[in-house]
Amino acid sequence: MKNIKRRNFIKTASLVGLGLGIEGYAAMSTKQIKAKVTRVGIIGLDTSHSIAFTKLLNAVDVEPELAGYPVVAAYPWGSKDIESSTSRIPKYTEEIKEMGVKIVGSIAELLKEVDVVLLETNDGRPHLEQALQVFKAGKPVFIDKPVAASFSDVHAIFEAAKAYKVPMFSSSSLRYAKNAQEVRQGSTIGKVLGASAYSPASLEKTHPDLYWYGIHGVELLFTVMGPGCKSVSRTHTVDTDVVVGIWDDGRVGTFRGGRSGKIGYGGTVFGENGNAQIGPYDGYKPLLVQIVEFFRTGKSPVDPQETLEIYAFMEAADESKRNGGKPILLDTVFSSVKN
Repeated sequence: MKNIKRRNFIKTASLVGLGLGIEGYAAMSTKQIKAKVTRVGIIGLDTSHSIAFTKLLNAVDVEPELAGYPVVAAYPWGSKDIESSTSRIPKYTEEIKEMGVKIVGSIAELLKEVDVVLLETNDGRPHLEQALQVFKAGKPVFIDKPVAASFSDVHAIFEAAKAYKVPMFSSSSLRYAKNAQEVRQGSTIGKVLGASAYSPASLEKTHPDLYWYGIHGVELLFTVMGPGCKSVSRTHTVDTDVVVGIWDDGRVGTFRGGRSGKIGYGGTVFGENGNAQIGPYDGYKPLLVQIVEFFRTGKSPVDPQETLEIYAFMEAADESKRNGGKPILLDTVFSSVKN
């Protein structure tokens, strides 16, 4: 019996050795052979997402769907002039160090320590410069919301990922609310005829209005409606935004963003077989499961064109606001980055 186990162990060792080399194999434990570790790095400790993701990935009793992807290093910065972001960095830096994460002084240093990257910087303005470093290093990357702080930068990031042939994806966690995914898959109300989604929509002067927080409700809207929006009009007051999108097949989708009262996350979907409620927020785990699967396969679970359309929708909403609520064609937003 011992000889059989020994032969099986040698067989496993030889197979692993093909990919690792004898020295690499010798340094690994039997447990590591069974579950190869992919080292995760974080850029940006100015958001609670960095802490929430690390707590799940580095847990002693890590969930099976998340196992093998520990966060091993982090670069703290990060916004340097948005107070709500900068004030978090010292506290989050200490918290993440307590979870065994090494703090590094630059993105270049981080990239030497990791295999994949979570770009978590809350401020979208440096994302293009940060993402380019990651792409040049050939590391797959999840870019948290917002992808960037302008549509031109969002477009440039996706184009750079394509040029460097590096897998990337971005999504709000609201996309993976269970009932929203069920609607998307057609398993509850059949074909979606229209939808209305809502979320908080606090503003940050350095970003297009809806990029900062309205993205959550807009992503929820696109999750159930799918891509294909052709025009957007917006009604804006101090406390409320209502954005109406007309899809190219005549369907209507609306987003309501609030800045007063207890808003929450959710909406109503109208389908051929009835109506359904979507939301509320289901926590970070559903999104993180998708991120880990993305790191595992190199395939984005969201079509890049759909993510681009979400940001074009929000950009068009700003343009509509500037023009007194006039409908804006999304084609004009896309044309602005192709000239």
